[in-house]
Amino acid sequence: MAQHLVIVESPAKSKTIEKFLGPGYKVLASYGHVRALPSKQGMVDVEHDFEPQYQVLPESRKHIQALKKEVEKCDELILATDPDREGEAIAWHLLNALGIDENAEHPRVKRVVFHEITRDAVKKALESPRKVAGELVDAQQARAVLDYLVGFNLSPFLWKKIRYGLSAGRVQSVALRLICEREKEINAFESREYWTIEALLAQLETLGKAPSFKARLHALDGKRLDKFAITSQEQAADLEKQIAECAFEVGKVTQSEKKRNPAPPFTTSTLQQEASRKLGYSARKTMSNAQKLYEGVDIGSGAVGLITYMRTDAVALSQEATNQAREVIAGQYGKEYALDKP
Repeated sequence: MAQHLVIVESPAKSKTIEKFLGPGYKVLASYGHVRALPSKQGMVDVEHDFEPQYQVLPESRKHIQALKKEVEKCDELILATDPDREGEAIAWHLLNALGIDENAEHPRVKRVVFHEITRDAVKKALESPRKVAGELVDAQQARAVLDYLVGFNLSPFLWKKIRYGLSAGRVQSVALRLICEREKEINAFESREYWTIEALLAQLETLGKAPSFKARLHALDGKRLDKFAITSQEQAADLEKQIAECAFEVGKVTQSEKKRNPAPPFTTSTLQQEASRKLGYSARKTMSNAQKLYEGVDIGSGAVGLITYMRTDAVALSQEATNQAREVIAGQYGKEYALDKP
């Protein structure tokens, strides 16, 4: 029987995937990135097309040695790292670290990608392998080189001029400027006092029986009140007395049907924003929990991937997830609620 070696990033992901595959498949983890740019001078050759000088991470050496032994025994190597540029770069670095020429034709080396860790998604990915995508690797390398050039050169400058231990970066320095500019706008803002008056209204004959509704004072004596028409508590209290005994009439009732579309799927940024707003989670905590949900959680019948890949700026729905959602909706609420289109 042919032996297939599948390499992913994490042990949790490997356990979830391995149970989907039959005999002859072995799933191992690289434990994240295996090579990186060391934090020392000269690791990016700016004189020769900004060539990066990668080195195997010390903590990855034992994992690389173990993987090399398994590669020698397998008939086919399958790189199943994440579908984004970081995952593509890990696949590329694995080839280099394992001594496999990424530019040569290797019929026994395949790259597969999937956006959710389910049995169908994994099997479908294995049916349509490809080569490592050079453009995604280039994109990740460009990001890593920029991080190195900006952070490695600017951080020591901050240590000398401001305080030791401060860091600068391709993203964080720009974000800090945006925060500072916004803080200046906040400090320069001149607040103005204004008041609004609201009334809880109901029909006299149904008072306490029918639902009431809230109304806001928009006009008085035929004159429309703008936002700053009521500028003090005393003025608001005086107006309240004037209208407290008034009889109000409903001038017009308008009824209409509205179609409301559900919110789109989360992107990385909207997931972090919502988790912060509703749960008070930091971005790090949100992504750590999302990673676990993606790689697989034991819900009683073994590890199961519960969400699609969380590092994305796309809102497209996978066909498999859409079909499963329709089945659940049809089963619980009826087929009329399971729309043909999401």
